[in-house]
Amino acid sequence: MIAWQAPSRAAVVALTTLATSVLSGCGPPPQAQVENAPPEVTVVTVHRQPVPVITELPGRTSAYLIAQVRARVDGILLERQFKEGADVEVNQPLYQIDPAPYRAALESAQAQLARARANLESTRSQAERDRVLVEGNAVSRQAYIDAVAAERQAVADVAAARAAVTTAGINLGYTSVAAPISGRIGPSAVTQGAYVQASAATLLATIQQIDPIYVDLNQTSVDALSLRRQMAEGRIKLSGPDQATVRLTLEDGTEYEQPGRLEFTDITVDPGTGTVTVRALFPNPRHILLPGMFVRARIEAGVQNQAVLVPQEGLTRDRTGRATVMVVRPDNKLESRIVDATRMYRGSWVVDSGLQDGERVAVSGLQRVQPGMLVRAVPPQNKRAQPAGDRA
Repeated sequence: MIAWQAPSRAAVVALTTLATSVLSGCGPPPQAQVENAPPEVTVVTVHRQPVPVITELPGRTSAYLIAQVRARVDGILLERQFKEGADVEVNQPLYQIDPAPYRAALESAQAQLARARANLESTRSQAERDRVLVEGNAVSRQAYIDAVAAERQAVADVAAARAAVTTAGINLGYTSVAAPISGRIGPSAVTQGAYVQASAATLLATIQQIDPIYVDLNQTSVDALSLRRQMAEGRIKLSGPDQATVRLTLEDGTEYEQPGRLEFTDITVDPGTGTVTVRALFPNPRHILLPGMFVRARIEAGVQNQAVLVPQEGLTRDRTGRATVMVVRPDNKLESRIVDATRMYRGSWVVDSGLQDGERVAVSGLQRVQPGMLVRAVPPQNKRAQPAGDRA
């Protein structure tokens, strides 16, 4: 009878190792299974939708009305009748120029008018008397003709004297300098006692009306041409110049509280800068906008009805500058697609052509993939990865 002996510890370890090796040969290890799985990419489904055509342009503000107050007669400035930097109304007195010489000139012209009128009465009476006498051959016909000519000359003298009175009165009125427009007046360019001249058109002060106020914007001729081409092709529907909304961003980054409207677009391209001027009009009741301020304007010129929005991270550019996206085809293989994208809207690229409605665009996980690879498409984890127009 043979006695049973327990296997040694070394034999048990050897048998266990052999069994593990046999079992592991039945399939790949878990690590190998993970490495063979298709890479995962995050995709968004794009759709055609209306997108506002918003143009951002730099510009500067300018006064709605500007009037330079200048001297229209010669004389000594006697008085300044306004406070510098204040708001003035139209026809409000601003300066007083010494009126004495012009008052004397008016009185002299009035005296000349009175003399001319008296002479007219005398010559008219003489002409009437000679008219009766010439019919009875009491005076010569030449004497009558001279009397009639003298009467007509007296009439002309009265008219000239009347015009001189009017001129003298106008000059006297110019000695009181009034505001030609309503607005805010700047510093006075002259002081009391200064001698001003009409021939030199001495500048006295400047008045600016800034409510409303103009904003002159600069748009490149290339952008203007592109906008007109898209309108002609029907891809952009204009809302009209009277309905286009214009918003301003001020120098400190804050947004101006009131919208403006487009006034006109210049037809002349500046040869030095290649830009055209676009003018907008803004209400400015609180005088926040001052002439000469630098601003940025957003103009909503129309609506592009068939646009596609692609998140910013889903679009790249190749070495030649062309815009490209990675499209996940129905068979879950990647395809590199060249698209036409020239502007952005709310953080997403506006694609004019190159994508169809309902296609899937990869927006993340692109570092590990190449065109033609099989991938596993997953939806975004948050709404931030979706195009701006598709968000709730």
